Amino acid sequence: MTTSYDELADRFARTFGRPPEGVWAAPGRVNLIGEHVDYNDGPVLPFALTHRTYAAAALRDDGVVSARSLQVDGCLEQSIDELEPGAMTEWPAYVAGVLWVLREQGHDVRGLDVLLDGRVPVGAGLSSSAALECAVAVAAVELSGLELDVASVARVAQRAENDFVGVPCGLMDQMASMACTAGHALLYDVRSERAEQVPFAPQSSGLSLLVMDTKVKHSVGDGAYADRRSTCEEAAKTLGVDALRDVAPADLHDALTRLPTDAVARVRHVVTEIARVGAAADALRGGTWDVLGELMTASHVSLRDDYAVSSVELDVAVESALAAGALGARMTGAGFGGSAIALVEDSQVDKVSAAVMSAFRSAGFGAPEVFAAEPGPGATRLT
Repeated sequence: MTTSYDELADRFARTFGRPPEGVWAAPGRVNLIGEHVDYNDGPVLPFALTHRTYAAAALRDDGVVSARSLQVDGCLEQSIDELEPGAMTEWPAYVAGVLWVLREQGHDVRGLDVLLDGRVPVGAGLSSSAALECAVAVAAVELSGLELDVASVARVAQRAENDFVGVPCGLMDQMASMACTAGHALLYDVRSERAEQVPFAPQSSGLSLLVMDTKVKHSVGDGAYADRRSTCEEAAKTLGVDALRDVAPADLHDALTRLPTDAVARVRHVVTEIARVGAAADALRGGTWDVLGELMTASHVSLRDDYAVSSVELDVAVESALAAGALGARMTGAGFGGSAIALVEDSQVDKVSAAVMSAFRSAGFGAPEVFAAEPGPGATRLT
């Protein structure tokens, strides 16, 4: 799961013929609750995983970015001045996008050699893309001598994904990767940009947060994600508000009567999910884990039935975990595959894990990966 400085520095030296000037790391994330609300100006409640993407890097004098990955074939080798949105795909686009954004913002960014070691499961709904972007961003910012705060670096990474890669994601993943702290979940209000570190240590109460990676790859780059975002934006225009964040739960029934049929369920999810985020943060502050579990399960039902972003595999993971005694369970991330999470008493971890495995076998699915997640720190330099 982890990479040592010496290990990656040695691989960098063998790849590029010189030592790196540093090794940086940025984590993936689990979103406890608050799905598909960041692009509606709502609050989210993610925490950083201890799974990280590592970037060993050193400056070049020729304005070229040269990048390699330990996990994936291919390479990036191009002048930063010649980078163009849409000109490349796969992981090189995320690296190039970060440097392109920094240049577009007027920053003097020099060429880089970069070696990547990605330990965040790809396509699992755990934000491997944001981890990659943020690891490269913090390396490029520091090596170029730029003075950008955490939120500014997160926005650079988000814009790289939006405008260079072409994925219309919100800011949650990048803020989680940059700003989370160990032992906490990040209550981040996208509109106000207010961030609060809410203590999140289930292990201290005899609980575990299990991640159930279905191994069904998901992608937010397809039309389903963009379609839902567009539906929300059109609904906000119809209702005369800046974003669905502005629809109060008390006004939801009236708002739904003013919307076209295909928008009703989508808007209902967003408004109720925003309310669940606030209630979940209160549950963490008060240590009412049973309430958190109930909110997680309600969130999954809403994502499955109203927002229609779950999958058969995610539903099986959630339902089998709940049947085996989980306090709550839900899909996490954009959906359409990826991972689900379950809040489980430590004494029930083996039982719940076995139940999920058994349910997948019975359904004829491939084996999922189940592991306990603890909240780790955000992006950092290893030395």
